[in-house]
Amino acid sequence: MSDASDVIRHAVPFLAEVKDAEKHFLRGRRERGEDLESAVRFFLEFLRGFESLADVDRCVTVFGSARFDEGHPHYELTRQLGRRLAEEGYTVMTGGGPGIMEAANRGAKEAGGRSIGCNIVLPMEQKPNPYLDHFIELDYFFVRKVMLVKYSQAFLIMPGGFGTLDEAFEVVTLIQTGKVERFPLVGMGGDYYHYIREFVSQTLLGEGAISPEDVELFTRADTVDEAIEIIRRGT
Repeated sequence: MSDASDVIRHAVPFLAEVKDAEKHFLRGRRERGEDLESAVRFFLEFLRGFESLADVDRCVTVFGSARFDEGHPHYELTRQLGRRLAEEGYTVMTGGGPGIMEAANRGAKEAGGRSIGCNIVLPMEQKPNPYLDHFIELDYFFVRKVMLVKYSQAFLIMPGGFGTLDEAFEVVTLIQTGKVERFPLVGMGGDYYHYIREFVSQTLLGEGAISPEDVELFTRADTVDEAIEIIRRGT
């Protein structure tokens, strides 16, 4: 660990040099040297993430929108979930930003549990929320998603936009293809995911794009107690 820490410490100035590093990497064909430099940055960011989160255990990741503020029903439901997860002894991990992420971290913190965030700078997600015991700030979306998946044994999908759907479908794809264990993947938020589940059941399954058993990889829960029971059974 000390060797890894030394590498990270000496690499910090290198990691901090480029603004919008992911955007530059994804803009198209570049010189080999530039791509090699990006590859080194990926490695160093992964290494920093592994070093920072090495002691995370019995963890549940909560995905959801940054746009639901305190007082919104989705925020308050997620806050209850964070509290219950902490009471059950789980570490609560989120993307570290506001909205649903803040609510989950806040609930965990209020219950005396451990609250962690993997933050990234976005227009609606400028800084880590104030309810984190520990957070790491990352430049690359794909590195962030690896960290949110790697250390968790269950996933709660709360209402959200494109980013939340991306995270949900990435996790279900990893489970479907056997790249991760069949951890509980639970969707909450009333009817928020009704039409998506209908699309999966009627269109994807109806067209033969997925198998009947794939529909069951994503479970809907209507109450906090139900969600906790699904996670408890699956972990």
